[in-house]
Amino acid sequence: MGSPWKGFVEFTLPASPPTAFVSADLSSTSPVGLSLSPYGRSMSFDPGMLHNNGHTAYANGTGPGIRETGLVEKLLTSYGFIQCSERQARLFFHCSQYNGNLQELKIGDDVEFEVSSDRRTGKPIAVKLLKIKPEVLPEERISGQVGPDLHAYPFTVLHGYIHPVVSSIPVHLDGKSAPGQAPTGSVCYERNGEVFYLTYTPDDVEGNIHLDTGDKVSFYMDTNKHTGAVSARNIQLVKKKQMRCQGVVCATKEAFGFIERADVVKEIFFHYSEFKGDLEALQAGDDVEFTIKDRNGKEVATEVRLLPQGTVIFEDISIEQFEGTVVKVIPKVPTKNQNDPLPGRISSRIGFNDKELPFGEKDTKSKVTLLEGDHIQFNISTDRRDKLERATNIDVLPDTFDFTKETREMGVIAAIRDGFGFIKCVDRDARMFFHFSEVLEESQLHISDEVEFTVVPVGPVYKLFTKDMLSAQRNHAVRIKKLPKGSVSFNTQSEQRFMGVVEKEVVATNAKNASPTKAKEKEAEEGVIAYEDCGVKLTVPYHNKDIEGGGYPQAGDKVEFSINEVKRTGLQSAVSVRVLNRNASNGKRLLGFVATLKDNFGFIETANHDQEIFFHYSEMCGDLDNLELGDTVEYTLSKGKGNKVSAEKVTKVAAVNGISEDVEATVMIGKVIRPLRSVDPSQTEYQGLIEITEEGATKGPNYPFGIMGMSNKADCLQKGELVKFHVCTIAQTGQKMASNVVPQRRAMVECVKDQFGFISYEVGESKKLFFHVKEVQDGLELQTGDEVEFSVVLNQRTGKCSACNVRRVSEGPKPVATPRPDRLVNRLKSITLDDASAPRLVIVRQPRGPDNSKGFNVERKTRQPGVID
Repeated sequence: MGSPWKGFVEFTLPASPPTAFVSADLSSTSPVGLSLSPYGRSMSFDPGMLHNNGHTAYANGTGPGIRETGLVEKLLTSYGFIQCSERQARLFFHCSQYNGNLQELKIGDDVEFEVSSDRRTGKPIAVKLLKIKPEVLPEERISGQVGPDLHAYPFTVLHGYIHPVVSSIPVHLDGKSAPGQAPTGSVCYERNGEVFYLTYTPDDVEGNIHLDTGDKVSFYMDTNKHTGAVSARNIQLVKKKQMRCQGVVCATKEAFGFIERADVVKEIFFHYSEFKGDLEALQAGDDVEFTIKDRNGKEVATEVRLLPQGTVIFEDISIEQFEGTVVKVIPKVPTKNQNDPLPGRISSRIGFNDKELPFGEKDTKSKVTLLEGDHIQFNISTDRRDKLERATNIDVLPDTFDFTKETREMGVIAAIRDGFGFIKCVDRDARMFFHFSEVLEESQLHISDEVEFTVVPVGPVYKLFTKDMLSAQRNHAVRIKKLPKGSVSFNTQSEQRFMGVVEKEVVATNAKNASPTKAKEKEAEEGVIAYEDCGVKLTVPYHNKDIEGGGYPQAGDKVEFSINEVKRTGLQSAVSVRVLNRNASNGKRLLGFVATLKDNFGFIETANHDQEIFFHYSEMCGDLDNLELGDTVEYTLSKGKGNKVSAEKVTKVAAVNGISEDVEATVMIGKVIRPLRSVDPSQTEYQGLIEITEEGATKGPNYPFGIMGMSNKADCLQKGELVKFHVCTIAQTGQKMASNVVPQRRAMVECVKDQFGFISYEVGESKKLFFHVKEVQDGLELQTGDEVEFSVVLNQRTGKCSACNVRRVSEGPKPVATPRPDRLVNRLKSITLDDASAPRLVIVRQPRGPDNSKGFNVERKTRQPGVID
């Protein structure tokens, strides 16, 4: 391909062309090749016409050239290329064809030219170039606002007065876009019912500011001569769009409320009429969004709407926890001049710097009272609005008491109420009030729990609600810590053992035979022991609960004991009292066994197991509730009215085997021919009697038995019952007696109800024996007809017998469904659905299942009349 510069002559035009060469006819050219531009401000010059040997500069040899416009696309030292505006063409031009100052021509400039052809190649080229000055639109500034959409499509030519809406350029695209394409926003406006758009780039915005959708703006319109597109330029921000704000409802009144804003540390008023939603559901703490408007010179929230909970976040809380010291606590009652919502202060070393952080009432994990010097653990909260840091999630560390050096006291939980309780103190007489919020480590307290606490006076906040100033000065317990069992002791006990003589016995009583008032008076009466310590004669009181071993001491008995001192009062008493020697002048103490217990009295079986001795509960020394059948007791015989013998000063002692003599290994089988007198009070003998039953129904010897001879002391042996037993010999009397007596009872279950049933067994006048299902062993469900083994117990107070330890021996026959009568089966077989004389069924109530659902879960099937599956 030949050089495009062949056939061109370089020359220099005069600074001012001769007037003779200028033609007033804009549609023709002069012979020397000069023509006046249609704009009348520059001239185009074609040097080719000076060398065309008489040929005109018409493209492809046609008529006079048509002026076109284009854009300088490429520009080198002596030549360049033009992109046509009206058609898809790219034309070569030589710099000598430009009429004007070549230094002012730049890439992107709009030019006007004629199209000619190269003499050598015949290709079209641009000649007679003139630079086009941009058309100046009317300098009318247009107002509008930023719109909602982004647009990147070709520009649209619009004219006239417009009200535009601008779509903002996204922040993440501002200044960044695809290669060769600048990020754009768009201006939309309405004209004659139609919506049009203009585009803009960041360079078109004055002040280097970012526009948001909905912003009010003003701008000029600009038309690109090359493309014909109209765009916005010199955009100025008039007013920012009213943004939707967020916050949390912090207070609600009768007809209005207040919102804590999420953008600034400030509250804003709103009226309930501005709430868009269910007003009944609005409450303090709800997240909302709203628009701020100015009314009467004050900002108010309008168009208030609910947001999902958790939408509004005021602060960021650190994951890392820090340790610090409380240097200022929150006062219980704010002072008149105190307006600081975060009055507390915590000192902590964070990093390498000492820092003091504020905190408020809501920043503590619990309501436990904080004291100055407390060693605590906390997180740091940073407010997103003003970057204020404060301590939050404050928790007292276990070692804080080593830092505060406060006086700690101990006690036991004495009472618990709804939200509060009382502590029995070791060092104080009065019980100490405490609130559950003062319990450390969120441990659950129960009565008798041992605790450690700090005593502080009731603060002024309590005095405001107390008319009696004396009661306002009382103390209460705070910072309560639960202690392991055995940590708290109300007394101190001497290690030294002392010896003395009982001067006065304890006068005991029982609540079952005395009024509560008299019982309390007698409980206050205590025994007295006289002893010597370092040659000084002293006396010390004692109580029955402090006696060890069998038997209570009586006057004149020699005893051994320790001395216990109450820390709170300093009072002393004898504890761990043990009888060493009995006074010979006292009545002889006898051993026996509890045989019967009634409402207010009972009977004791003698050591020889042949008689029973009456005793009244008033003569019982010790806790009567712990006395059971078969317990070993110690007593003294006395005679009352009518020379009747009874036991007095009855004392429960350590268990003694009632029949310690030789017991034969052979198991005997016999029949009860006489029960104990506790079963049949009409008989004169106390002992029961068992007759051995041998093979061939021959009668064998008889053996007596007492309460201690029975395997189950509560079992009620009836006359005629079969039993198994061993034979033993009483050492004191040489008498042979039955021991380890076990009844052999078998009977059928007559019926079973919900929680009880009856056994076909005759006891006294009743032919049925009651039992409760809880008495059935292995948790089995008994059915009518089951064979069972059981024991019979007598309720000493009601005189009624019942079965216990019920064990199923064998199952009874299973119930068999009774077949339908033949007459009913035959009738069902003869009925057909079409039989008009057949009985009609009327649904009175629709069926319901156990879960209250309608219908049946199991699919219903068609069945043959009279046939049972």
